[in-house]
Amino acid sequence: MKTYRHTLAGDETTIHALETDDDARRAREWLTATQPRSLAIDTETTGLDTFSRGHRLRTVQYGTGDVAWVVPFERGPAFEDLSRTVVTKCPELVIHNAAYDLLVLDRHGVAPLEQVAPRVRDTKILAHLCDSRQDFEGGVGISLKPLSAWYVDPSAPDTQAGLTAVFRTYGLTKATGWAGIPYEDETYQRYAGLDSLLAYRLRPHLERELERHGIPSTLVEFEHRLMTICAAMERRGMLLDVPYTEALVDRLEEERARFAERAARYGVENVNSDRQVVDALLGMGESWEERTDGGAMSVAKEVLLPMADLNGKWERLEVRTPNPLADAVLRAKRSSKWRKSYALAMLENRDIHDRIHPKINTLGAKTGRASVSDPPLQQLPSKGWEIRRSVIAEPGMAYFSVDQSSVELVVLAALSQEPRMCQAIRDGRNLHDHTATLMFGEGFTQYQRGLAKIAGLGTSYQGGAKTLAKQTGLEVEVMRDTLTRYARAYPGIKRWARGLQSHALRNGCEIRTPSGRRLVLDRDKLYKAVAYMCQSTARDTMGQALIDLEAKGLTQYLNLWVHDEVLGTAPVGGVEAIAREVAGIVRMDLFGVPIGTDAEVYGRTWAGGYGLPSEWAVR
Repeated sequence: MKTYRHTLAGDETTIHALETDDDARRAREWLTATQPRSLAIDTETTGLDTFSRGHRLRTVQYGTGDVAWVVPFERGPAFEDLSRTVVTKCPELVIHNAAYDLLVLDRHGVAPLEQVAPRVRDTKILAHLCDSRQDFEGGVGISLKPLSAWYVDPSAPDTQAGLTAVFRTYGLTKATGWAGIPYEDETYQRYAGLDSLLAYRLRPHLERELERHGIPSTLVEFEHRLMTICAAMERRGMLLDVPYTEALVDRLEEERARFAERAARYGVENVNSDRQVVDALLGMGESWEERTDGGAMSVAKEVLLPMADLNGKWERLEVRTPNPLADAVLRAKRSSKWRKSYALAMLENRDIHDRIHPKINTLGAKTGRASVSDPPLQQLPSKGWEIRRSVIAEPGMAYFSVDQSSVELVVLAALSQEPRMCQAIRDGRNLHDHTATLMFGEGFTQYQRGLAKIAGLGTSYQGGAKTLAKQTGLEVEVMRDTLTRYARAYPGIKRWARGLQSHALRNGCEIRTPSGRRLVLDRDKLYKAVAYMCQSTARDTMGQALIDLEAKGLTQYLNLWVHDEVLGTAPVGGVEAIAREVAGIVRMDLFGVPIGTDAEVYGRTWAGGYGLPSEWAVR
């Protein structure tokens, strides 16, 4: 056994790195003698791709605030049994970013997710509820290292930074180091033990912060239940059509080369060279004001899309002649990204059963909005079928989707209690038609209806005239007039927004959502209060729906949560009934305003609801 000493906040702490079966026996004796009611738990693995074929659990470490034990799980039965005893027998476990470690422990046979999760307190969840801002945004952050530096000991060593240098001494990279570094390495063992010491010491600080800010315990429990539900979805995963995806890799490369060749005709030899793209666009007569942080002219996606006459959903705006270079650059870059981030990533990270397991971060944004990664499926275009076609259902099963209808606008109406808007929703009227009538009269055109829709979504997310003009390609004056008409149609929204901003200013730039979530705004961006409140509340309605679905035993059918939608699979013979039942539970009232739902059955592939051509159907 190797033993190391660390001083944390003036206290001497001890890290024991086990090496032999006799060491495992001594660690058990410590457990018997101390009978800890609570332990911090952490794991070290070969990488973050938990379900990939080569993934291994290397160590399980546990401890209190004074002593930590690093158990080399990879070294055989004595260490496996010790790890299993700690995880299954300790009354309470403290874990930072629990979803990851719980799934690792489940995947490698230490203990099932459902058995361990009810006994876990996740310090990452607690930190997010205290202050969801990252350290570079004026908050403390939600990662273990900045939190520990703030609350536990500012001089606590960042051993992860040291590990990167150690990897190089073994001829390893950051990607291969976690799998290849020898267990005996001192920095590796210190890193493992220190994390459990820090997590244990961090928890009481965060709990005091929760009490100081008056965060309701119900919200803490809500987030832990939601984390467990989504971890189970990640574990379930989705079946990959491997032959289709392998062919997709080649098609995307051909598509990238075709658009890169088109860009080369306009003098852009490298679509990733901002300088070449800028010079060529200026030479074609384009002009724009957007700049990068370094002061150079920006050619970011949101700048090029309007030039190509496209909106954020890659749909034609029909407001200008598309610039062929902007279009070519956008499509070449998208093909390259889709190939690497989706097609190749899904093939490389699939499990032995050809299933992919996208990670659902239930607290992915400051507002609490969830995100999806590995691959980032939430970023797919709303009308794109090519990537979604890779995801198929098992034989005899079919995909279904349930989403909340116009949830951003419904939440805006419910929170503001704007009477005309609330009544239109209660009456079941088409809200965009109703809004267009109020803004332009009974004889509104389809173009004007589109403006009404843009104004509603822009208001709920506080997009000003300039921002909406960039997104839509329309003139700033057109958008300014549109927003003015919208404010006249629904005056209650503007009154509520002003009141919300005034409240934030009086309360240290802080607002509280109906669930009790604390959101902190930048002082010079109080206008974001409406967007934060709407986005966070909409997220919480779907979170509550997932908890209600779990209570009814229906989350067993769910595979993914993306914003206001849940995706699931069910037996073909019962899929429509199950989709209807899920939709019925997701449907709810928010302050007297109904949040409706839409249910749709897609068939054997997720792409079935996204315009899948018949020739690409699953055979």
